[in-house]
Amino acid sequence: MKFNNGYWMLRDGVDLQGAVHAVDFTEQNGVLTAYVAPKAVAHRGDTLNSLLLTVEFRSPAPGVIGVKIIHNLGVRERGPVFQLTEQGKSHAVITETETEKIFTTGSLSAHIAKGVPWSLSFYRDGERITGSTTKSMGYLTEGDKTYVREELDLGVGEYVYGLGERFTAFVKNGQTVDIWNEDGGTSSEQAYKNIPFYVTNKGYGVFINQPEKVSLEIASEKVKKVQFSVEGESLEYFLIDGPQVKDVLVKYTDLTGKPALPPAWTFGLWLTTSFTTNYDEATVMSFIDGMAERDLPLHVFHFDCFWMKGYHWTDFEWDKDVFPDPVGMLARIHEKGLKVCVWINPYIAQRSRLFKEGMDLGYLVKKANGDVWQWDMWQSGMALVDFTNPDACEWYASYLRGLVDMGVDSFKTDFGERIPTDVVYFDGSDPNKMHNYYTQLYNKVVFEVLEEKLGKNEAALFARSATAGGQQFPIHWGGDCYANYESMAESLRGGLSLGLSGFGFWSHDIGGFENKAPAHVFKRWLAFGLLSSHSRLHGSESYRVPWTYDQEAVDVTRFFTKLKCSLMPYLFDTAAVAHEQGLPSMRAMLLEFPEDPTTDQLDRQYMLGSNVLVAPIFDENGRVTYYLPEGTWTHLLTGETVQGGKWFKEQYDFFSLPLFVRSNSILATGATDSRPDYDFADGVNLGIYALEDGRTAEASVRDLSGRVELTARAERSGKTITLSVSGKGKAFTVSVKGTGAIASVKGGELAGDAIRVAAGAEQTTLVIELA
Repeated sequence: MKFNNGYWMLRDGVDLQGAVHAVDFTEQNGVLTAYVAPKAVAHRGDTLNSLLLTVEFRSPAPGVIGVKIIHNLGVRERGPVFQLTEQGKSHAVITETETEKIFTTGSLSAHIAKGVPWSLSFYRDGERITGSTTKSMGYLTEGDKTYVREELDLGVGEYVYGLGERFTAFVKNGQTVDIWNEDGGTSSEQAYKNIPFYVTNKGYGVFINQPEKVSLEIASEKVKKVQFSVEGESLEYFLIDGPQVKDVLVKYTDLTGKPALPPAWTFGLWLTTSFTTNYDEATVMSFIDGMAERDLPLHVFHFDCFWMKGYHWTDFEWDKDVFPDPVGMLARIHEKGLKVCVWINPYIAQRSRLFKEGMDLGYLVKKANGDVWQWDMWQSGMALVDFTNPDACEWYASYLRGLVDMGVDSFKTDFGERIPTDVVYFDGSDPNKMHNYYTQLYNKVVFEVLEEKLGKNEAALFARSATAGGQQFPIHWGGDCYANYESMAESLRGGLSLGLSGFGFWSHDIGGFENKAPAHVFKRWLAFGLLSSHSRLHGSESYRVPWTYDQEAVDVTRFFTKLKCSLMPYLFDTAAVAHEQGLPSMRAMLLEFPEDPTTDQLDRQYMLGSNVLVAPIFDENGRVTYYLPEGTWTHLLTGETVQGGKWFKEQYDFFSLPLFVRSNSILATGATDSRPDYDFADGVNLGIYALEDGRTAEASVRDLSGRVELTARAERSGKTITLSVSGKGKAFTVSVKGTGAIASVKGGELAGDAIRVAAGAEQTTLVIELA
C-alpha cells in the first residue's frame, strides 16, 4: 500500500507518526523493549499529546530476531495466528554501548540506537545487511483506518524473491504485492498461495507474522526500501539470517513447519478426467487401458468435479447415474495398479445433501445476523464449512473417511481462496485474518484424515490454495493456466517463487488447463512436467490423453515418464531432504549457486534437487537459451560434457532438452522405469559425474518410508577414484561420466562402461583407475 506522494511527501489524508526517538528501554526474560516517540523528546512537555510506539525484540531460535511494533496494546488480538514452533527460551544476549542497545542471537544482531535519531540495523558477523531508519517504522492513519508499517533497506544489487506462488516477474523488485489469496489464474498479479515471507540474495529472509492482508511495496514506492504494512494496531516480523538462502529456508521452515514426505507413488504420472468433459466408467477405463496398451506408465487416476452431480458440490456422493458401482469401479482401478484421487472443495451448495444438515448443526459460516452466508458464484446457493468449529471439522472429515474406506487414496483440495470477510466464525476469529488462513484449516482437516486412515507418509493432497505453514500438507499445484508457452513460463516462475517460500513440492497442469494446446506446446510441456516434482495431465474442456494430440506426443509421454521413474532413487532422496530440511525439490538457480550473480535473475531454468539442471523449452522450433554455472556439466541423456560459466543457444527435438548433471556429484538412478514406487536400492546405478581431483561426492538411496538404505561416497586422487558404498548389500552398478574411460577396477566386475557389484556385502569399496 502506498502512503507517500513521491519520496518526500505523504498522500493527501495520510498522517504518519514515525519512529524518531528511542526514549527508554526495558529488559525482561530475554525480551528487549524499546519505547519510541515520533519526535525528539527534549523536555517534559514533549511527552504530552503524543503516541509512544512499543517495539519488542525477541529470538525464537538462533539467528532469528522477532520485532513487534505496537501502538495500542489494549486492542484484543483475535485469531487466527500462525502456528509457530519456537524453541521455548530466549536465544539472545543483550548488551549495550553508550549509543546502542545490541540484541544478538547466533551470528545475527540488532543494533538499536539510543535517543535521536531512531535507527535499527541488522548485522551479520559485524556487517550490516539491512535496517530501518528514522520514520521508516511508524503508525499511520487515513480517515478512520489505522496502519502499522516498517521499511527495511535494500542494498545495491539486492533482489527480493518469494512471497508465495507469484506469476509476475521472478525478481520482485519494483512490484506492489498484497498478501491476499484470490482465484486469479496464472496470468495476473493475483495469487492462490500468498506467503508473507521473502528472501533476498543477501542471504536473509523476512517473515511477516500476520495472517491478514499484508501489503508490500518492494523497491517501488521507495526504490531503496521494502515496505510492509498491515491495517490495525500492531505488526510483527522476523528477520531470519542465513547466511545463504538455503539456511534461511531451513530456519523459516523450522519455525512454520516442514513439508510432509509424500508417498513415492505420488511422483508418478497422474491423469484426470479433465473438468467439464463427459465421462463415465467406460471412459475412465478406456483412458487407463489406452495408456497401458501404448506402454505409457500411469500411476494415479483423478476424478475431477463431475464425479458428483452438478449443483450438488460438495456432497461427497458419486453421481449414481454415471457411476452406479463406485466401490467396484475403484477396486477395478486398483487392480490395474493405480491409485485414485477425487476432487473436493470446502463449499456446500444449496442442493447438496449436506446443506440442511450443516445449517441445522451450525457447521456453516454465518452472517452477523445469524443467517448462513451464501452466494451463487461457483455453485448455486453455496455456503462455506466453518473449520473453526471442531465439530464441523469432524463432520466434514467423517464423509472423507467414507470415501477413503470406499477406495479413494487422495483428495484434490481445490479452492479455498474466495473467502468472505463480512461473516462471523464459530470461534470468534477475525474474518480478515481468516480470509488467508482458511485454507490452512481446510487442508489440515483433509490431510489428517488421510494420515489417520492410510498411515504416516501415505497422505498426499493436490492443493491449490495456501498460506504460511501450508507446506506441511503437500502437494500443491499451480492453478488455472492457459495452453501456451507464456503460461508455461509463468507457471515456472510461480513454482520457483513458491519454492523460495518454504514449499517443497509443486506441480502444474501439463499442457495447460484452459483451451487445448497445439501439439508442439503439449510435447514441450510434457518434458517440463515430467521433470517437475509432481506430474499431472489435466485440462478444462478437453481430454489430456496424449493420443488426442499426435503419435509423437504418445512417444514423448512414454519417454519422459520412464525417465522420471528411473530417476526416482535421486528424486525421492531429494524429497526426503525437502521433508527434513525444508529445501524445495525444484530450486531456483540462485539457491544452488549463490556466489554466481548471473543466477540471481534466472527464471526459465531450475535445479531439480541439488545436482540436475533443467531448462524447459518455450519455443515451437525447439530453440532455447540457457546458462550453465562454472564447472563441468554432463548431459544426462547424451553423456556429452561441456564447460559452464557461460550461456548457450541450442535447438532440441521433442525427446530432449538441456538436462545436465553438475560436476562432483553422484546421481542414483533406478533399475525400474515403469513405476515410481519400487525398491530403489535394488540394482541401483551410481553415476559418478565429472569428479575432479581432490574432490568428493556423496549420495543416499532411501527406502519407501524415506529412511536411508544405501550411502555412497566417492573420492578422487589423481587418476584414482575410491568409492565406498554401505547399505543392505544389494546388487548395484557404477558408471563414471565426464572423466574419461575406466582402465581397471578392484572390488567389482567391469562390464563395458559399467561396473557391476554383486549382492551380499554390507560394505563395498571400489578402486577405479581412469585411463
